[in-house]
Amino acid sequence: MDMIRFEWDNNKNEINKKKHKISFEEAKTVFYDDNAILFDDPDHSEFEERFLILGISQTEKLCIVSHCYRDNDNVIRIISARKATKNETKVYNEGIGGALK
Repeated sequence: MDMIRFEWDNNKNEINKKKHKISFEEAKTVFYDDNAILFDDPDHSEFEERFLILGISQTEKLCIVSHCYRDNDNVIRIISARKATKNETKVYNEGIGGALK
């Protein structure tokens, strides 16, 4: 992905860092994982279409990042980020041929 622009609410970023120990600055690196898996998030798309991306961050954490697209898909707005659950880890692992432990 070239020239990806990101945005987020700074207050939500601080809350997310305290709650999940992952900053949105780190979360944005998940989008550069060539093996990342993108999911629709219909349960949280009442007011805007939201998505989840599951991938490895620059600090080698497997994360899931909730986000939406803005400005004709030229901007990714990060909503939240957390470490992946065991089930999400399994999904990612199966998607890359069992390479992740």
